[in-house]
Amino acid sequence: MGRGRLPRVAAERRGRPDLPDYLESPEGRRIAYHRSEGSGPGVVFLGGFKSDMQGTKAVHLEAWARARGRAFLRFDYSGHGESSGAFTEGAIGDWAEDAAAAITALTEGPQVLVGSSMGGWIALLMCRRLGARVAGLVTIAAAPDFTEDSMWAGFSEAQRAELAREGRVALPSDYGEPYIITRRLIEEGRRQLVLRGPLPLPFPVRMLQGTADADVSQEVALRLLAHAEGDDIRLTLVKGADHRFSAPPQLALIEQAVDEVLAALGAA
Repeated sequence: MGRGRLPRVAAERRGRPDLPDYLESPEGRRIAYHRSEGSGPGVVFLGGFKSDMQGTKAVHLEAWARARGRAFLRFDYSGHGESSGAFTEGAIGDWAEDAAAAITALTEGPQVLVGSSMGGWIALLMCRRLGARVAGLVTIAAAPDFTEDSMWAGFSEAQRAELAREGRVALPSDYGEPYIITRRLIEEGRRQLVLRGPLPLPFPVRMLQGTADADVSQEVALRLLAHAEGDDIRLTLVKGADHRFSAPPQLALIEQAVDEVLAALGAA
């Protein structure tokens, strides 16, 4: 983990299952999480950019896992949800550190990672970092390298100048307040890119992508499919599905994808 000490787990719910527990990461960040005990391989949900673990997909998948007695973990990156820190202080590498700390401290044995949007990028970084702890992968509108290929590539000259001058730029959002994009987010993201070098995924992978996604185009999914190396990688395009991918039929597809990965692991 880089600092020679294990994360410290602090249980603070005191009989309130609606409240999160907290993990102190090796970097000193306080990570909020919900964990369900059960059989392995466990399932870990990795959320998206400026989202939190109370989202529809995370909560639905937790209920699905509990009904099957499957171990499950959802958590908030620092600067997200109920975890410590300000969103504008974070970057991809920080959130990858949070994910590695949570998976290492709060799960046992191999895990199936379910990464939504930015969580798909974080999950791919975990595949590099955690080795055999990652047994399978499901992505939902995965957004690898988006700080470079979507944000930076899409900035106007005026926005790039503002970022250099002010250290931040505001982007409109369909989900509420504008996104404040910092120079550190862009620059640090360049050290986390996964589509510029080998990307071995030697386990079952199921990728889900909506054709009506206005935030992550299907071309990103096709690029990831072409770039990744593995013998059991499948992409499902869902006509008309948007970036939220949270309608009941789409939630059922997420369940099916996780089931397929677990079944493939059982067969192996």
